[in-house]
Amino acid sequence: MVVLNRVYTKTGDAGETALGNGTRVAKHAMRVTAYGTVDELNSFVGVARPHADAVLDAGLMRIQNDLFDLGADLCRPDMEMDAEAEYPPLRMVDAQVTRLETEIDDMNVTLEPLCSFILPGGAVLATHLHVCRTVARRAERVSVELAMMESVNPVAVRYLNRLSDWFFVAARVANENGQKDTLWVPGANR
Repeated sequence: MVVLNRVYTKTGDAGETALGNGTRVAKHAMRVTAYGTVDELNSFVGVARPHADAVLDAGLMRIQNDLFDLGADLCRPDMEMDAEAEYPPLRMVDAQVTRLETEIDDMNVTLEPLCSFILPGGAVLATHLHVCRTVARRAERVSVELAMMESVNPVAVRYLNRLSDWFFVAARVANENGQKDTLWVPGANR
């Protein structure tokens, strides 16, 4: 359990922050950008939740918890040292990716196949989910870039990839199972 006695520590006033292993890095470091983008995504999920029905809200709540797990994973760079750590770090696991895939498949059953790309929009919930989808894609891109330079749990990247798909399908469900989707018309305004 995390206990916070105060919110401010003043330790970041010089532009540095501590990673999960205690290493101090610049606040603009790629790893900080990665887990910061995941935190941003979690906030957007929180904006979407009040517009969701009970089923989608439960899924979004599970995702918010996963995103905290993901942030904890990304803030801990020394995966090869996990076994020696005093407290084993929290890492994303394949079961979290599999759960997203199962939920995507379950939601997709009610949807007609797509014949065009979809413009982000429609119901309020759908618009919020499209924002979540694009922020998830950005978090994935940053995490992939980080993985080119440093150790990153590959499950974390797979989770982000699947998560953006989850948001896409959930947005279609929120648009009356795709009936209210706005389809892209190529060259419509030429």
